[in-house]
Amino acid sequence: MRKLFTPAIFFIPFIAFSQVDTLASKQLEEVVITGQYKPQSLRNSVYQVRTINNERIRLSGATTVQQVLSNQLGIRFSNDNTLGTTDVQLMGMSGRNVKILLDGVPLVDRGDTRESLGQVDINTIDRIEIVEGPMAVSYGSDALAGVINIITRVNRKDGYSVFAKVQEETAGSTYHPFSYKGSHLQHIGFTVNRNKWNFSLGGTHNDFNGFGGDAYGRGKTWRPKEQWSGNSRIGFRNSVLDIYYRVDGLHEEISSRGPINMSAFTALDQYYVTRRYMHQVQSNWRVNNRLQWTAMAAFTNYRRRTKTFIHDFTTGLETAGTQAGQQDVSGFSSLVFRNTLNYTISSKVSLQPGIDINHEQAEGARIKGKPSISDYALFVSSEIKLNDRINLRPGLRVIKNSVYDAPPVIPSFNSKIRLSRSMDLRFAYAFGFRSPALRELYFNFIDGSHTIIGNPGLKAETSNSFNASLSWTGAARKDIPITLTAGGFYNVFNDLINYASSPTSGDTTITVNVDKFRTTGATLENKITWKDLSATIGLSYIGRYNDLSANEEYKNEDLPVFVWTPEINSNIIYTAKKIKTSFGLFYKFTGRRPGYEAVFNNTTGKYEVRSTHIESFQWADLTVTRPFFKSFTATAGIKNIFDVTSLANSSISGGTHNGGGAIVTAYGRSYFLGLSFELNKK
Repeated sequence: MRKLFTPAIFFIPFIAFSQVDTLASKQLEEVVITGQYKPQSLRNSVYQVRTINNERIRLSGATTVQQVLSNQLGIRFSNDNTLGTTDVQLMGMSGRNVKILLDGVPLVDRGDTRESLGQVDINTIDRIEIVEGPMAVSYGSDALAGVINIITRVNRKDGYSVFAKVQEETAGSTYHPFSYKGSHLQHIGFTVNRNKWNFSLGGTHNDFNGFGGDAYGRGKTWRPKEQWSGNSRIGFRNSVLDIYYRVDGLHEEISSRGPINMSAFTALDQYYVTRRYMHQVQSNWRVNNRLQWTAMAAFTNYRRRTKTFIHDFTTGLETAGTQAGQQDVSGFSSLVFRNTLNYTISSKVSLQPGIDINHEQAEGARIKGKPSISDYALFVSSEIKLNDRINLRPGLRVIKNSVYDAPPVIPSFNSKIRLSRSMDLRFAYAFGFRSPALRELYFNFIDGSHTIIGNPGLKAETSNSFNASLSWTGAARKDIPITLTAGGFYNVFNDLINYASSPTSGDTTITVNVDKFRTTGATLENKITWKDLSATIGLSYIGRYNDLSANEEYKNEDLPVFVWTPEINSNIIYTAKKIKTSFGLFYKFTGRRPGYEAVFNNTTGKYEVRSTHIESFQWADLTVTRPFFKSFTATAGIKNIFDVTSLANSSISGGTHNGGGAIVTAYGRSYFLGLSFELNKK
């Protein structure tokens, strides 16, 4: 990969930018809903919540949710280029410990990677809210590291609106207009609001033809991926009731066309086809000024099919593959039912009791039987305002799991103390519990590059987590608001589920419980707005537990307990009003990620510890956006300015999905041009 450098422009003072179309006062009072009793300002929330609004998403030119999140502090993605999937890491924890929500509904994944993030239509998103730290009391299993809630857009204005978008993008230096080489996106959406009723309908086609490979367009490093997604929503809203039904559908096909065997003139072609349908009904009934009832029911049906063919170039015929895993259908279904009551006892005390039911079932050739897991929970939390400065939120969750004995009670405690008119202190403790998912217990994944076996003997994970933050909101001048937030966290996980080599076969990977795992770190974020300029800058320093440090066999090695990785990010947006043009610069530096591994020495006949690292890298996107002809907007830009393609990796053993050696990270610098049309009529 190319040698990287750090231009000074990214480190102009401690500033970084968010959207410029809103006034500074609105930025400071941004409304959040994740984990709240009711929508409230970001500053009044007892949780430390990060938000990415619609304008920030639009100006980035992103075509997937991963592209939006990759710029955020503490978030890192890992790619499995064999399968064409991507997993997320949050504050040092893998995706299996991150709860992904779509309008508060958990998204279902086949494996333990959160590939569902890449299967959400980005054109329907209003904003993304990120809450770090365990949210098990409110959201149950999987929420050990935090919650990413993707909130879809709803048009509340009377009348109708039409929105359409086309975006063309190169893949590195390769491109062909509207199809074939490069990335191609088309979207259309329609909404109507009449007499308290609202209706919306939309669809998106996202086609990426892959990157790399040989002269025949085969053996591509980045697998071609084509997605068709659609959604529909119908709702009713008046002064006391807000109810809607929404359905989202997805058809995705990832193609893996292997290189030609020149001696036999054959090639192995595999196709991974995903179909996902999610139905949800949500309602909010304001019974009176003190009592509000919120209900949600959702059903998700997820199917992933693997098709394998041997293509004979001599005869032109295709023969279905017969080896293990070459023809397969895996299915997962999920039913979620959640009810909460928000009762305001007085101006100082609010109470939220609720019930949460989750049922998941799996079937398929690679799954043992037709297993299912049900999780029944009662939870209650209270928001207590001791005075104008102190806000406390204790919570408890009681769980009955059909497979595991859950802890009798899962507690949490959040607090917010207003130290002054401009300074707020937040502190939180939470106990986390996560039962193993069906995919970890019973799902066997076998193909030419993977042999991963589920483990029915897994224990449930638990955690104890602490986090705190100090926020200051002030102004360099009256018209220049600044928000500075410093935070820290410490998490201890017991029986964490991870991968390890099978004791009976070195070529096989199984899921196992790790006795103990820890993460810790600190963050610093700063936001400032001045006239038509808006900016944010953030720094983080995250430590991941080095499990070899606790191994008695290596106690003389003087190994560190934590290995640390720094990150710096900055978003800068400037609007030149005279020419009606917005400029966006989105930057992130991800520092070197060190590690340790035990390697067998054939000479001594013993395992020895050696240090490893994954190379640091910088990422930057530059975009230009300009409206014209009243209803049209053009966006153009450069992604991956530093032309990052792969990262040096000194590990010998590698990971479950990647062997040792360079880690493929991106397909190089790319260029894009998008055109959108929006029409609103009363």
